[in-house]
Amino acid sequence: MKRAVLKLKWGGLRSLLPSISTPSAFTQLFLPRPKPSQITLESLQRDSSLLTSFSPLLHSLPFSTTPLPNLHLDGVIEDGESSDGWEEEDEGVEPQIGDGGDGGGVVLGDVPWGERTLSVAREVLLQFGDDMDLYAFKTSPRGYIYVRLDKISNKYGCPSMDEIENFSSLYKKRLEEIGEQGEISEDLAVEVSSPGAERILKVPDELDRFKEMPMRVCYVEGEPASKNKEKDGVFMVESVETESEHCVWKLADVRENRDAASKGRLLSRKQKDWRLRLPFGMLRKVTLYIEL
Repeated sequence: MKRAVLKLKWGGLRSLLPSISTPSAFTQLFLPRPKPSQITLESLQRDSSLLTSFSPLLHSLPFSTTPLPNLHLDGVIEDGESSDGWEEEDEGVEPQIGDGGDGGGVVLGDVPWGERTLSVAREVLLQFGDDMDLYAFKTSPRGYIYVRLDKISNKYGCPSMDEIENFSSLYKKRLEEIGEQGEISEDLAVEVSSPGAERILKVPDELDRFKEMPMRVCYVEGEPASKNKEKDGVFMVESVETESEHCVWKLADVRENRDAASKGRLLSRKQKDWRLRLPFGMLRKVTLYIEL
């Protein structure tokens, strides 16, 4: 087994800050939002929540205005580990539904050990009860396994760092066991992560689950859909009509939908009364929306 990596995307980090008390609970913490050259200890100190959560790590490093010495393109590396040799997913590629990454789904990449490693992941998940599910699973020909866990009871679907670490440990141990029996290669690497707070939602299955949260909705109107320009907006689910395969949306009360000249006022009465009814087939992509 090469090594296991615990990965929490920026959106997931924001939702889990209160539960993170020490950097020793994970191997890697990825911060994809800022560029590495722009991140310094001073910039981290300016975010009190990050400083509180990662104070053991920050206090162990010299304070300066230079970029963090162990901060690579992918994030903060604990214990001086290098990310060299680790195959990273393309962060610049827009997630697509069913891509095995942040778009969810299963992609086995035609590797002979894909089905077996997937079945083992599902076996391990049984130990976590009904509150944990597999959001995405992907393998690569180079021997990498990417697992994204979905916690049903969490507002964003993000497991805690302890849960991610526990799954990673159990999964790695089980893979080593079947590797020793010759069922799969012993030279596999595992990355376990949360889906990220701005996850792509399954339509219509997850619309009701996240109906209390604003969503970025990409859609088309009219017939035929292929000849209409794609639109998008930040909405909330009003209702899901399963039998007719339609959903009704209303404007989310977020900064993007407010009048820029209103100086922080809430939505107008006209905006509050606005509704959009769309068939499921007209929805191109729906993701959770996080207002920064």
